[in-house]
Amino acid sequence: MEKTLGFSNFLTQVDPVGMSVLILLLALSVASWYLIVTKSISNMIASRRAKVFLKHFWHIDSVPQLKAEISAMTDRHAFVQLAKTALTATADSQKHGLEKLATAGGTNELLTRSLRNSLDQEAARIEYGLTIIASAGSSAPYIGLFGTVWGIYHALIQIGLSGQGTLDKVAGPVGEALIMTALGLAVAIPAVLAYNAFIRRNRLWMAQLDDFAHDLYTIMTTGSKSSEENNQKTPQKETSTISQHTRVAEPANLSAEVISGEGH
Repeated sequence: MEKTLGFSNFLTQVDPVGMSVLILLLALSVASWYLIVTKSISNMIASRRAKVFLKHFWHIDSVPQLKAEISAMTDRHAFVQLAKTALTATADSQKHGLEKLATAGGTNELLTRSLRNSLDQEAARIEYGLTIIASAGSSAPYIGLFGTVWGIYHALIQIGLSGQGTLDKVAGPVGEALIMTALGLAVAIPAVLAYNAFIRRNRLWMAQLDDFAHDLYTIMTTGSKSSEENNQKTPQKETSTISQHTRVAEPANLSAEVISGEGH
């Protein structure tokens, strides 16, 4: 009985279609777990570096000091890149004036476009791999169900040909076919949980970047950092309501413009 109901016996009895289903589920599982582990580690490191950077950033006294320290930094996380983008856009506008197409519209327009493009690139970067995880979470149960139906179909054919429909003859083949459903759920459940966690993290991450982009815009256009902002800024911000697009505006006269977008 143990041999009949064992998983090893199931592997020896499975036909090519069932083996294809097993291989597909295994591939989805390996791919999703690889992305879950690597993205979790990457997100943890990025959050830690961002916390340290923001804490140091709000202790910088002036824009010239900011330029000097940002230029010397070797970190490539999103907040540093956003600061470098703002500094580069401002420097290019001051250097070339309206001679280049990119600087058309003035410093404020160039800075807005540069920050928006940088945020869009970061949004695309953090979405890497989420499609595979979502596909594994949504399709694995149905792939496993297909394997179950296929296995039960062949089990019933064998029972019909043998003419023996007793419980000891039915339990083994049907139980082995149901293994497919269990494997599909085993692949899908971690993928769904991880996908939801990554989506929430990405939402909060982009909200922090949106706030930082607004702060950079204000600093670059006014040329100073007020003490009130220094006291109010914290290393990490969590926003309860996050729109898909955050507006970056000049305090006095700049109309709101779209800075960033969130993707699935």
